[in-house]
Amino acid sequence: MTTDTIEAANRLGAVRDAMGRSARLTERTADDINLIAVSKTKAADAIRPLIEAGQRGFGENRVQETQEKWPALREEFPDLTLHLVGQLQSNKAAEAVALFDVIHSLDRPSLLPALAKAMDAADRRVPCFLQVNIGAEAQKGGCPIAEVPSLIRAARDADIPLLGLMCVPPAEVEPAPFFALMAKVAREEGLDRLSMGMSGDFETAIMLGATDIRVGTALFGERPAAARPTPASGRGMIRNSRAG
Repeated sequence: MTTDTIEAANRLGAVRDAMGRSARLTERTADDINLIAVSKTKAADAIRPLIEAGQRGFGENRVQETQEKWPALREEFPDLTLHLVGQLQSNKAAEAVALFDVIHSLDRPSLLPALAKAMDAADRRVPCFLQVNIGAEAQKGGCPIAEVPSLIRAARDADIPLLGLMCVPPAEVEPAPFFALMAKVAREEGLDRLSMGMSGDFETAIMLGATDIRVGTALFGERPAAARPTPASGRGMIRNSRAG
């Protein structure tokens, strides 16, 4: 085992230990929580040690970046799963359906026809999380809470499988009330899974019902300054872009 793999295994172990402590408070275990390692901006050589340490689910923000670095890794490690955790443009729907196993950013009715067409053409139904703009922030994507029921109905009418709801709470505020509200909306809509929680708040998210967490920094370390979102984009240095 290389030094890089040992370091990756230590970081992964620390995250999973924290997951376990939080999960026990909800009568679950770490194995009941799906850990998605957000690998955006990370090169294949930086990702491989985490794979070798046992991590199998990874999240990316951009279709093009995923096309460039993941085919070779997936050929080498065929049991990996890829999650799209960034905003999806309609003109990239076909590529997304071909590349990803789960989409976390279904956020508007106008995306449904493109996704349905792409899934029909590929004969592949990619399960999706409906992204909710839980903080009603103008600068963020996501479906307004009041429109969640209608978007759920439209997705089901389009034969797009829904797993649950996804959210990114506002930056620099206590996330717990937003996670609790997200869980309440999911219960009301009969959805079982919640994609919420990142490096700075995943323990709180798990305690409030998260089933899928998206963790980047705690697994890979801080992103280079040039790769970090600016504060003006709305989620601070860690939470801004559905990463971790």
